[in-house]
Amino acid sequence: MANVGGNGANGSGDKKNDNRGKELDNGGFNVVLNIIGGRQRDPTEVNGDAMWNDVESVVDQLGLNNPPPRNQTHPVENGVLHGNTPTNPQSVQNTPSSEQVRNEIRIGTTNPGQVNRASNCFTGLSLGPDPNKVIEQGKRAMEEVVKLATTGQPMWQRSGEIETLNVFQYLREFGCADATMDDIMKLVEVGQPRQLPNFNGNDTYFPRDIPTPLSLTLGTEPLHVEASRDVGFVKLEVMDVVALFMDWNRWLNAFPSIVSRATLQEVLLPSADGSYHGVLQVMTAEFHQLTPLVPVRQSYFARYCKKITNGTWAVADVCLENLLPYPQLQFRRRPSGCLIEQVPSNGSYSKIIWVEHVEADHTSLHPLFRTIVASGFAFGARRWIAELDRYCQGRAVSTATTISAVPGVSLPQGGKEKLLSMAERMMRKFFMNVSPCPQNSWMRLPPGFAGSEDVRIRFGPVLDIPGRPLTNTLIFTTSFRMPIRMRMMFEFLRDVRSRIYVRNWDYLLKGQLLRDVVHVRTGENPENQLSIIQVNSSVNRFRIFYLQESYYDESGSYVVYEPVNLCDLAYVFAGGSPDGPFVLPSGITIVPEKRPGQGDGPVGSVLTMAFHIDTSATDYLIPPTALSTIHTFLEKTVSSIREIFR
Repeated sequence: MANVGGNGANGSGDKKNDNRGKELDNGGFNVVLNIIGGRQRDPTEVNGDAMWNDVESVVDQLGLNNPPPRNQTHPVENGVLHGNTPTNPQSVQNTPSSEQVRNEIRIGTTNPGQVNRASNCFTGLSLGPDPNKVIEQGKRAMEEVVKLATTGQPMWQRSGEIETLNVFQYLREFGCADATMDDIMKLVEVGQPRQLPNFNGNDTYFPRDIPTPLSLTLGTEPLHVEASRDVGFVKLEVMDVVALFMDWNRWLNAFPSIVSRATLQEVLLPSADGSYHGVLQVMTAEFHQLTPLVPVRQSYFARYCKKITNGTWAVADVCLENLLPYPQLQFRRRPSGCLIEQVPSNGSYSKIIWVEHVEADHTSLHPLFRTIVASGFAFGARRWIAELDRYCQGRAVSTATTISAVPGVSLPQGGKEKLLSMAERMMRKFFMNVSPCPQNSWMRLPPGFAGSEDVRIRFGPVLDIPGRPLTNTLIFTTSFRMPIRMRMMFEFLRDVRSRIYVRNWDYLLKGQLLRDVVHVRTGENPENQLSIIQVNSSVNRFRIFYLQESYYDESGSYVVYEPVNLCDLAYVFAGGSPDGPFVLPSGITIVPEKRPGQGDGPVGSVLTMAFHIDTSATDYLIPPTALSTIHTFLEKTVSSIREIFR
């Protein structure tokens, strides 16, 4: 919301908006209570007194006050989420007026502007490329990745802590530049004012598979080069890292904030000795940022694995679009991948040298994200390594015999593991909720809502609770810039005190009392933790809890939370399945507005807020009152955050 929270010129004088704001102030939290109350697990139906014993045990362990009375019953059991197709059996009670129709949003199952060519890769390609050409291209990609991973300057140039590719040097090493092209490169490097010839369509200088120094022209729009390299260490043995990459399902689960969908098409070169050495497989994948304002990147590629030396392996990806009769022209992943080396002093750690080299169409990038994406940092090597490290640390925590929590709080080991699994499920759901993938049919607010250019809204999964009619869920999001460092924004947003005591930026919790009752560290960084937050409507009465996970890394951070009830927590702590409670996660993601070390001046932040709520909206229809509430809620939240840092 580029204009929301500014000088108050965005409808603040609108009486309807003011009334809608009063509704939020007075009853925002009741929406959450209605959702949680409707899915409360009935203790009398699940082992009767045994369930209540679990509830009272959790109350004692967490040091809570005043649990619900033992004889309290609830009408329904826990609900289940089904699918992602918006359906609602409720009929429209009244025919809307023409004025209402103009302000409604109707959401279909597909986006008319969506190009589905790349998505068809996930259901199989009827005209696949020649397998021999795929194998040849995969092996060449392996040689290139290994060389890029082990070569220093002048191939790679350092800007602060970030290594970026010297494209001119890359062309000399891997391209087909002749003496004339070499002279032209020298002129460009020294900045002499010369008129360069137009090479469009001239394969003598730039063959189809070689990029120009600044971009590669395919069709009418240029593909811009994004190339970076980074080094990191992860707590995972070399062969476990290799297996992670070669098992497409594990790979998808390890990188949920980057990969929204992946499919294994076929294995062209299977294992010859029982290991992954020499295995080549064809895959499809979608890469996303955690915002609908950055288009998803779809790729059809080969993945090749090779043992380089004892203790050193390499995994290389290369796009196969150039081998298809109708290639997509928006994104190409050039030879990318990583070198995986065993750390001599500690075999349980691996050294990762990651090379990420892509060409992408930047014409449809939103201005808020253009700088960070165009710099190559948003989808770059550092982000991949950070996400791999997050996965490895989370895996180590989940398998540890002891898990650190708040002093004085005692949780059973099985309960801790289930709680971590519950949080992992919440995070995966949140990442998919905000993804720009084709399955998410994002829509804008209709004209008339001031400052709503960056707001996106869509239907979420259908809510199916026994004893209640099927209802839709709504997901709405907006992004905005803050001239504040990312770490400061993260510390502020994850602190429970800032939500209610500092100008009440969280309108869903306005007027409530919050208390952190559990902290479980999810990694080596103490800022990365899972929390259970108790919500009290008064000093002596608690109503629900929030499960919150916070994570910080310089490539991107997030604070994600969802409401849960005491019975669900007791069930999980007692060893029950964490897949029982359905998930309505909301949260805020934070990314730097530009790459560290890029340009002059401080680096601000770009925030994306996403909320997932229950709704009584009819099928494919969001009524005007709901749109007005959503707009006002976002407007007030953004305005409050901005005002705090003004």
